[in-house]
Amino acid sequence: MNAKAIVIPEPNSVELREVRLTEPGADDVVVQTFYTSISAGTERMLLGGRLPHPMLSFPVVPGYESVGRVAQAGANVPPELLGQWVYIGGARCFVDVNPAWGGQSSVLIADYRRVVPLNSVEPHQGVLLALAATALHGVDLLGDAEHASGTQRRALVLGQGPVGQIAARLLRRQGTWVAVSDRDAGRLERSSADLATLAGDTPLKEALGEPVHTIIEATGSMAALADALPALAEGGTVLLLGYYDELRLPYMPLFLKQARLLTAREWAPGDLVRCRDMIADGTLDLRGLITHTLPVAQVSAAYQTALNDPACLKLLLEWAA
Repeated sequence: MNAKAIVIPEPNSVELREVRLTEPGADDVVVQTFYTSISAGTERMLLGGRLPHPMLSFPVVPGYESVGRVAQAGANVPPELLGQWVYIGGARCFVDVNPAWGGQSSVLIADYRRVVPLNSVEPHQGVLLALAATALHGVDLLGDAEHASGTQRRALVLGQGPVGQIAARLLRRQGTWVAVSDRDAGRLERSSADLATLAGDTPLKEALGEPVHTIIEATGSMAALADALPALAEGGTVLLLGYYDELRLPYMPLFLKQARLLTAREWAPGDLVRCRDMIADGTLDLRGLITHTLPVAQVSAAYQTALNDPACLKLLLEWAA
């Protein structure tokens, strides 16, 4: 079986090419892809040849934000899955091409337990499940310990890309006072926050007025986080939700405030389903996060827009003719 896939053959090069797929097994579903998206964090680093990951071996099929319909089901697959819209976070079904994570393909083959039926969620919104689950997992890690005794928790979210946008919405849903900061005014206009401040306009400590118990770093920039550390309260927490080449921070502000550093590793089991259900019942509103749409045939333009246009929050790639 063959498929069309986005392939990065070498650093700073991307193309749409035909690839050969492995044969599906009894536990596998064959998914016809309709929509994918481009991760501005991991795929930027992958395209640049900088992703510190064992799957980084060219040529690679990138992507983990894919939505399609189950076109074929193996003998052991629950029959009700056939024909359903599903989210799938990539696949390892390619011959002679490395998957990292293997979601940018017109056909995907994977164990049926790895797909998430979308139920009543609009298919195009399904591409946001991975980032929503990442934000949810990070917010879960903060737990109730972040609430200062007898006071409302205050949080600052750095960066209003999709993960930062969703994290801010999840925190407000919990009753947290939320400030957001970004270099792009258009992104701030889409934010759900108690305070939105343009990065570089006013020092964050001054703009916030009072210290925050939590800083969520969702820019991928150590410089942005270093600038925000003076706004952190004594005993506060820094949650890293970006993806980084390395961590490089001034130690003194962290030391003086006895700060905690937390890292979030994608999502926990069940988070994708939780996010799907929250989107379905309206408790998590993702409207406005998909800002651009292009056909997959324009793959080079799509990557240029998704990775370099600050007005692009999330770009939807359309696969079906």
